[in-house]
Amino acid sequence: MDAPGPPWLPSAGAYAEQRGLWRLLQNMVEELLIHKPDDPIQFMIDHLKQNNDDAPRICILGPPASGKTTIAMRLCKHLDAIRISQETLLLEETLALTKEAKECKERKQQIPNALWANLIQERLSNVDCIKQGWILEGFPENQEQAWMLQSSGIIPRHVVVLYAADTVLIERNSGKRLDPFTEEVYHTTFDWPSDPVIQQRLVKPADLSEQEMSKKLLEYHRNFPGVFQIYQKVLKSVNADQPCMDVISQALTYVQTRHRSAAPFTPRILFCGPPGSGKSLQAALIAQKYGVVNICCGLLLKEAVADKTKLGELVKPYIDNGYPDLKHEPIKLTEVPSIPYQEIQYFSKHFKKTFGSLQLWVFYPSVKPQVPDNIVMKILSDRLNALDCMTNGWVLRGFPRDIEQGEELQKAHIIPNRVFFFNLPYESIMERLSQRRVDPVTGERYHTTFRPAPTPAIQARLRQHPKDKEENIEKRVETYYRNVKELEEFYEDAFYVNADQDPHVIFEFIESCIIKPLPCKKFKCL
Repeated sequence: MDAPGPPWLPSAGAYAEQRGLWRLLQNMVEELLIHKPDDPIQFMIDHLKQNNDDAPRICILGPPASGKTTIAMRLCKHLDAIRISQETLLLEETLALTKEAKECKERKQQIPNALWANLIQERLSNVDCIKQGWILEGFPENQEQAWMLQSSGIIPRHVVVLYAADTVLIERNSGKRLDPFTEEVYHTTFDWPSDPVIQQRLVKPADLSEQEMSKKLLEYHRNFPGVFQIYQKVLKSVNADQPCMDVISQALTYVQTRHRSAAPFTPRILFCGPPGSGKSLQAALIAQKYGVVNICCGLLLKEAVADKTKLGELVKPYIDNGYPDLKHEPIKLTEVPSIPYQEIQYFSKHFKKTFGSLQLWVFYPSVKPQVPDNIVMKILSDRLNALDCMTNGWVLRGFPRDIEQGEELQKAHIIPNRVFFFNLPYESIMERLSQRRVDPVTGERYHTTFRPAPTPAIQARLRQHPKDKEENIEKRVETYYRNVKELEEFYEDAFYVNADQDPHVIFEFIESCIIKPLPCKKFKCL
């Protein structure tokens, strides 16, 4: 007899992923291997107290006049990070190595790479850089400096490289202007300030001549391949020859992303959308490629009825009466008994949990109420907590349909880590659904426009499902859009899918959203 296994806690994996425990453990192990402390336990305690795993660690690189200073300063404002450059380091009087670096500069000697690396390491060890994060501008300039930063434990998470044609950079260099108060960089042609006060105090910096600029560009192009080789996995190139706000937007979007890690990831995917938006097709494609369990709430209820389970017996009367399709016309509002709105608002939520949809009872008295949420939740939670779903992940559609059901999922610790809302115009929904036909002999499905019947004999025996009639489609779409806004607010990290395009294009977008980690929430918006 096999030994009993340990009790399985379905919520454990979701809790660890939601709280970022896998990433936290990975970061701690990385820091331990980099710093090699004598007391690793105390080091990990101090690391947890710092709570800075999401703090920015960014390098902004590029040739002269590419806009590194402007982009770094704008990013610092958005991310509340500390900007560090060679110029700011030489102004730091509190740093022990600043005096030595200044002496080298006064003697017009090149500051050694080791001195720069030690100076940066000393600055980054300050509390503000540890808590707020840092943006390193214009450094490293060559491979040797990059290796020294690496050996000192200074490893950027994101490297943004600005590039532009040399002719553009030379032209930019001649028109640069500097605000001595804010250190903002402007340009006489491309970025001139609108404030007259700022215009008056702008000064021309001691820039390089065109010949010296050409030498600097040549040196940059000679050294950059070595830097690229070290940072290529965390590097993104941005074209600097475009409007400043576009460059900032691209850079900010990139530094908000998280890189893929070795942390375990079990997909828990939720598809929400109007009928006919392609949720079933995309769920099948995702399940086929990644081996996740494809779950449709409506089919799950019908399976429970077919298997004659205890819960299935409770669901059977609702299925027999046409759930979830509405087959009857709504009565007129004048025929509804006078019920105070406050009473309906107060009792509807509790009534629905026990007896089904109060709205259907009021406006559709000849229709049986929908399956109560507590029965649906029991069947759904049993399936989603099964071993195959916990191991391989799942993709769910058809539930939740409103915010109350979403809250019930959350209370049951069923929390999707990817939510997609499918958007499709009403005309496209009607075109897709109202023209569907079924062959009652073979069960084959056809569409009068996109997939017509191959022979007149088959065409003659095709039938339309009652739910595909225009009046029933209209009711289902209306029900969806009545509740979707609250669901979108409930799932604030959801992705939005344009479902009115080729299915393979939609699949590629969904796939990319599943594979890539979610962006950090700490950063401010533009």
